[in-house]
Amino acid sequence: MKINIHRLNNAFHFEASNAAHAKLQMDATAAGGGGNLAFSPVEALVASLGGCSGIDVISILNKQKQQIDEFDIEIEAKRAQHQVPALVTEIHLNFILKGNIDEDKLKRAIQLSMDKYCTVAKMLEATARITHSYLIR
Repeated sequence: MKINIHRLNNAFHFEASNAAHAKLQMDATAAGGGGNLAFSPVEALVASLGGCSGIDVISILNKQKQQIDEFDIEIEAKRAQHQVPALVTEIHLNFILKGNIDEDKLKRAIQLSMDKYCTVAKMLEATARITHSYLIR
């Protein structure tokens, strides 16, 4: 894996690119001297958890022939206050799906992602308590 980071302005606005030339922008908050023009690096990390787990859950449900019409994840994260570094200490993912989906299969897919398959979850669980819920519409 190779990632390149390019500075876009005279402050903290960066653009990352990977070998496939996909782009991800990051910036610091205004309070941190940035322009708040993109995800902060920590927000990008938390979003990566959702992307990693989302890929797992959809893959598992597809293999089980579940009909997914809509798929969303709402993520709430908390960071340690007044500490440097301000580590992420709690993350909650709420999976929201619409379709013809067996509830037990969804629960199992989420659990497999969190416990076995999601690399980002395994990395973050060293510092953060990760919880999850779901809603089938």
